[in-house]
Amino acid sequence: MKYSNKLLSQTITELCIAKKITTVIISPGSRNAPLIIGFTENPKFKCYSIVDERSAAFFALGMAQQLQKPVALVCSSGSALLNYYPAIAEAFYSDIPLVILSADRPEDLINIGDGQTIIQENVFENHILESANCMEGDAFHDFNEEIINLALNKTIEFQGPVHINIPFSEPLYEVISEATIHPKNNPPTIENYSITEDLSEFLKDWNTAKKKIILIGVMLPNNIEQRFLNQLAEDESVIVLTETTSNLHHDNFFPSIDQLIAPLTEKEFEKLQPEILLTFGGMIVSKKVKAFLRKYSPKQHWHVDTKKAFDTYFCLNHHFKTSSNEFLKTFLPKTEAVKSDFQKEWLKVKEHRLVQHTKYVEQIPYSDFKAFSEIVETLPNNIQLQLSNSATIRYAQLFELDKSIEMFCNRGTSGIDGCTSTAIGAAVASDKPIVFISGDLSFLYDSNALWNNYIPANFKIIIINNGGGGIFRILPGEKDSDNFNTYFETKHHLTAAHLATMYGLEYNSVVEEIELKDKLTVFFNTSEKPSILEIFTPSKVNDKVLLEYFKFTK
Repeated sequence: MKYSNKLLSQTITELCIAKKITTVIISPGSRNAPLIIGFTENPKFKCYSIVDERSAAFFALGMAQQLQKPVALVCSSGSALLNYYPAIAEAFYSDIPLVILSADRPEDLINIGDGQTIIQENVFENHILESANCMEGDAFHDFNEEIINLALNKTIEFQGPVHINIPFSEPLYEVISEATIHPKNNPPTIENYSITEDLSEFLKDWNTAKKKIILIGVMLPNNIEQRFLNQLAEDESVIVLTETTSNLHHDNFFPSIDQLIAPLTEKEFEKLQPEILLTFGGMIVSKKVKAFLRKYSPKQHWHVDTKKAFDTYFCLNHHFKTSSNEFLKTFLPKTEAVKSDFQKEWLKVKEHRLVQHTKYVEQIPYSDFKAFSEIVETLPNNIQLQLSNSATIRYAQLFELDKSIEMFCNRGTSGIDGCTSTAIGAAVASDKPIVFISGDLSFLYDSNALWNNYIPANFKIIIINNGGGGIFRILPGEKDSDNFNTYFETKHHLTAAHLATMYGLEYNSVVEEIELKDKLTVFFNTSEKPSILEIFTPSKVNDKVLLEYFKFTK
């Protein structure tokens, strides 16, 4: 086994091993040669090479999302590092552990008007848990060891991104056969999130409120025990609003929030207004529920999370700094049944909406909505579904998916950049078949995701290609001007066909509704290579079909 002769490289690799951080995504370069040597020459690491740093970072994000432990990223100096930023911001808001290892030049060569000598220290300071700025030289070994330990512990303890900046002077490629240092591992502290605060006042409010809403955002599968979900679902004073990304299911829950509330009148919104709002999980997709809760504010809003509580609805009263399970385990046994018609009344509304939904889907023309209904109908069970942002995730909210399907989407920052790369990283790390559904712009934006040697054969991509950013047609304003077509909808005539050929993926397409169901069925059969199904839909009917849906389901 070979080691870089750089002490900083040895410190990094040895501490990563000690903390069980063994998945490493490397983007080739020169200044990062000591790190590349340290990781690739050690059989304890599983290394992947991805050239495009932006794609590499989202690929790592997808892996860490599935592994639920830190994944390391290694890049050269200069602008390479900046390409990590979109994924770092996503990891920061989605609580996904990433370790950013950036090679740098020595201090005297920074910002001197030479190539790739940008200032790298603290470059992610607004969206990072910890920035460790190492210093080169034997005299700084103890200092470096301490700050590297701190950064690696932070990503484990608080589940988010950390940045370790590592200067290397030339020569960069020299190796030795034995490690010359063995850094001390300061183990991470696993915090106890048990509830110690007095719950009496909260219980008093809860046990007298007749209208309570529980709203659950992004959540990993199996994050809340089913016995707690069952108890909440049986409380007649409670309605539980979930999203596809909540990965929670019960017949009494309300999984299609926009379907439920979009058609409501002002009087009906007043009836729905809760006395208490209790929230769990990450970001919420539905803009309509945000607008509702901001206008019809609850008297109390409590959020449960081990790290943070955003005041999304401008009425946050309390943050329970604990896990969802720990909170419910402590809180629910002390609650009392409250006589109420709240849940019963809204379950009737839900039932009516579902009947209208079925009628509507049967009569609509070929469109994005129709394509999604056929996709959902044909999806296999026991898969993982990865969704791109913008229209894709919003359409998914309107359909009921099988309980066996796991759902993921980059909702931390809700960007379209990196969705395909994330899905591929997840596919590499997951033992489940993964289907990725994307809009055309999101897919084309991240087409370098396919420049990847690790895509599993069972990875499948469905692209809804409506020739541009069709979601902008739903917004108010003129829709047929040249400015709209160019600067909002960004109309195009591009397809994924040549990309599939270039990267060796199977490809098929759909242009008419009559062929959609059969081609979906064939598409979901086992194949020897990753595959793409591109579904072309009309660009000018989608907004009308979607907007009419909310009127029809009234």
